[in-house]
Amino acid sequence: MISAPSPDSAEPGTTLVADGVTVDGPHGPLLATTSLRVTAGSILLVAGTPGSGHTALALCLAGRMRPTRGRVSFGGDGADDPDRLRRAVAVVDTPGVSEPDPALPLRTVIGEELAMAGRRAWPRAVGEWLAGRGAEQWAGTRFEDVPAPTRIALMTELAAARPGIEAVVLTAPDRHGGTPVTWWQIAAGHAAAGLAVVVTCSETSAALLGVPPVLLGGGHPDPALDPGGRHTRPPDPDAGTGPLTVVTTDPGTEPEGPVADR
Repeated sequence: MISAPSPDSAEPGTTLVADGVTVDGPHGPLLATTSLRVTAGSILLVAGTPGSGHTALALCLAGRMRPTRGRVSFGGDGADDPDRLRRAVAVVDTPGVSEPDPALPLRTVIGEELAMAGRRAWPRAVGEWLAGRGAEQWAGTRFEDVPAPTRIALMTELAAARPGIEAVVLTAPDRHGGTPVTWWQIAAGHAAAGLAVVVTCSETSAALLGVPPVLLGGGHPDPALDPGGRHTRPPDPDAGTGPLTVVTTDPGTEPEGPVADR
């Protein structure tokens, strides 16, 4: 059973903010103006047309790309600090950036990721790690052939486990196919464990989930007006992809009714 870890580094109320972020490329915009905010312990969906905008946003949020215009900040002081972002924000399965070589066997990919997280990475340790998550049968399988839910769950857990990580950006998991609610549940589990989580996807996937997204290239609204709060999810992956509920949370206020992933 693959489950989210319980990070100790995320500070309550820590907020990742993109304020009017735009990235220009040599032949046109890589990322049209986008604004968002997500706090520790919550998850935010960002939807847009598949393409370079997803990767550019992920790199900006993680401090690996400097926006042409706008700013990204993380923490209570709102400071624009790329070094802080690189230490605190991990990008997961981002095409051309953190996406593993598809021809490598899963055991090799996991070994590399465990080493990055400062954990034991010799063959026996990798086998035990996979077995502990019910994924040992895929150890010798080419990474591209590992079922999408398994690869997304494993890669997200490993990224979240790196020292100092407080936020993760899961980039376009719907490109692997499958049911959107599966990767949404994985992301929601990490949010419930205390991380700030951003997931990008197509507008079609967002519609299937029934979750109000921030639009990729949606302009320059006040980030505080973007959909916030904690998104709940169906309790059973087999329950289908019906609408999910957005439960707004205020400090010190308990929402009415059950909230998933507590």
